[in-house]
Amino acid sequence: MSFCDAHNHLQDERFARRQAEIVATARAAGVTQMVVNGSCEEDWPQIATLAREFPGLVVPSFGYHPWYVAERTPRWRDTLVDWLDCTPGAVVGEIGLDRWKPGLAYEGQEEVFVAQLRLAAERNLAASLHCLQAWGRLHDLLREQPRPARGFLLHSYGGPAEMVAPLAKLGARFSFPGYFIHERKARQRETFKAVPLDRLLIETDAPDQLLPDMANRHLLTDTLTGKPLNHPANLPAVYQFMAELRGVPLAELTAQVQENFRQLFPQ
Repeated sequence: MSFCDAHNHLQDERFARRQAEIVATARAAGVTQMVVNGSCEEDWPQIATLAREFPGLVVPSFGYHPWYVAERTPRWRDTLVDWLDCTPGAVVGEIGLDRWKPGLAYEGQEEVFVAQLRLAAERNLAASLHCLQAWGRLHDLLREQPRPARGFLLHSYGGPAEMVAPLAKLGARFSFPGYFIHERKARQRETFKAVPLDRLLIETDAPDQLLPDMANRHLLTDTLTGKPLNHPANLPAVYQFMAELRGVPLAELTAQVQENFRQLFPQ
């Protein structure tokens, strides 16, 4: 079976230049594609490099994460356009809104999010969206602004179940991370029972959102801090969990998610 990772950060410095080894392990586990998301101008060149090093595997995604919008330069949008123009198969992300992170200013987030969403709409590129404690406002902006006709991804969807239908109507796909396997994430798991199977995607968000110990089949640590990291090769375990959650045979679920992935991220 082939597994597609809808969202990760393979460029993250915590992987300490172990990307080739990590990719080899992920491929051996059956991972055939992964959307690798940028967060700011500083890491966009690394995204492009990974796309060149691992063609066919890495779907490059360029975007300003809300945690870093205060660091943007005056030419940030032009730089983003340049990377989209010169990188085959590029999409937009990670972008979004965040009212959860302590000490994070909200000022500027909507301006940067809307500018990137419009870019995705103009080019009909998939966009990977981050949202924490701003679901109502995100829904309003999505209704008011142009959206990519092919749709957009709500990465690690943690919003309420009652918003699944209205967001899907706007073109949303919903991505389930392995972190939601943790027992304390029962509400999020219940929400994903309401996601239509043709709108479902699966992700690792590696190196973040570590799986519970019982599902973490590929141990990895930060060489500087010794803290555990999420390995992209854990993706099949997330698929297996979702198949059991939805009561669908793994092969059937995998085929459906792969088709969903290809519709949103055609290469």
